[in-house]
Amino acid sequence: MNITDVKVFIVDEDKLRAYVTITLEACFVVRDLKVIQGTAGLFVAMPAKKRKDGSYKDIAHPLNAEMRVRLEKRVLEEYQKALKSPNPLRPRDSLVEAD
Repeated sequence: MNITDVKVFIVDEDKLRAYVTITLEACFVVRDLKVIQGTAGLFVAMPAKKRKDGSYKDIAHPLNAEMRVRLEKRVLEEYQKALKSPNPLRPRDSLVEAD
């Protein structure tokens, strides 16, 4: 499965560095991935829903390690490009993003 598009929305909220939207095979969109600064460096968190008990459950996620590595590598590469962009996207920009 190919990641055909990645949109990075830069934020600076404590450990949260960006929200990310990916498109798979130019036909399926996954929103609200997060780039997070952890103790061992940056990592990508999948979109999750808070449960009644306070825990979180992933809404969408890779089913194998190979896809997880490919996804994280691509998202972090695009995040680094977005940081260098003179006009990086911000979360409010997603409000005008075409669906």
